Amino acid sequence: MERVILNSVEIYRALTRIAHEILERNKGSKELALIGIRTGGVYLSQRLGKKIQEIEGETVPIGELDITLYRDDLAHRKESPVLKKTHIPFDLNDRKIILVDDVLFTGRTIRAAMDGLMDLGRPKQIQLAVLIDRGHRELPIRADYVGKNLPTATDEKVEVLLEEAGEEDRIVLRKGPGAGGQGSGK
Repeated sequence: MERVILNSVEIYRALTRIAHEILERNKGSKELALIGIRTGGVYLSQRLGKKIQEIEGETVPIGELDITLYRDDLAHRKESPVLKKTHIPFDLNDRKIILVDDVLFTGRTIRAAMDGLMDLGRPKQIQLAVLIDRGHRELPIRADYVGKNLPTATDEKVEVLLEEAGEEDRIVLRKGPGAGGQGSGK
């Protein structure tokens, strides 16, 4: 069973609002950089970067972070981890980093991402932007910018499907066997 939570127009509006909130809170784009967590967060950080450029007329640096080796469940996984690319073509030191992900669930992905960032530099500040906050936190982590709060059951799955991954933009909630989890549809 599947239910559409946000369609393409609603995703567009949510990202536009988040971009404005980021600029308002930080008094513009100075010192800002966006870093997307692979994979969905990368696509969303690129979209936010374009929106910020449209609003401010300035380009904000964008990076990509792979958190695979920072996960706290590596020893419990049956399959070997697949490493993707971390690409951060700017100095993190003394920047306000906006960490971007598609879905915030337990908080463990964000903790891993912060560990990864700290290994690469010492940001002035780390803020978190997510498209969906579905609750069920296991760690004391909260998003600074949220597209939509979506209360869910633990056996439900939130899938963020994006054009960049060959899908029609939408966010769906799936119920039923094997539906637990969260993240970008692939």
